[in-house]
Amino acid sequence: MADYPLAHALIRRSAVGVRKPVDHVVLGYDERFLRRKRLMTAADRGVMIDLPETVSTEAGDCFELMDGRLIEIVAAAEPVLIVQGDLPRLAWHIGNRHTPCQIEDDRLVIRDDHVLKAMLVQLGATVTHAMEPFTPEGGAYGHGRTMGHDHGHAHGHVPHVFTLAHSHGAVQVQHHASHRVDAEEPDLPDE
Repeated sequence: MADYPLAHALIRRSAVGVRKPVDHVVLGYDERFLRRKRLMTAADRGVMIDLPETVSTEAGDCFELMDGRLIEIVAAAEPVLIVQGDLPRLAWHIGNRHTPCQIEDDRLVIRDDHVLKAMLVQLGATVTHAMEPFTPEGGAYGHGRTMGHDHGHAHGHVPHVFTLAHSHGAVQVQHHASHRVDAEEPDLPDE
């Protein structure tokens, strides 16, 4: 079968409205973070994604093709750990390790990781393995992923100040980042 036309835009699930996708792609958590990549749809047709910037997509979002048709994004089942127990306390320990976490009423879901599993079991959690779609929280600023302490881009010599809380008090760190605004950033190849 022939490839679909180029996909040039992302339409968030909330903005799709009554439009019906013509096909879908099944993507894991890492694969849903992209800018430019050729994907294969469920109907075994290729589609080249070429978005203006790298985005974190979610299940239900759609790629818009040049001809206006939509390709829906479906979250793939992947190895995860289901965490149950004292959820606020366990969520704090998971978040303290900057680990993406799916938060539900009666459980937390994280990617399968034997080191985190051992830590959580030691903290009294019940941890079980599962294969299911992983859709963690997007971070404090809406769509996206948590990327450590610096959540923005520095232009020029702009200091970023953040505080690290420790059991022995707080440490304030000032980070000086420089970024050349006259140079175009190169596109990095997709994996």
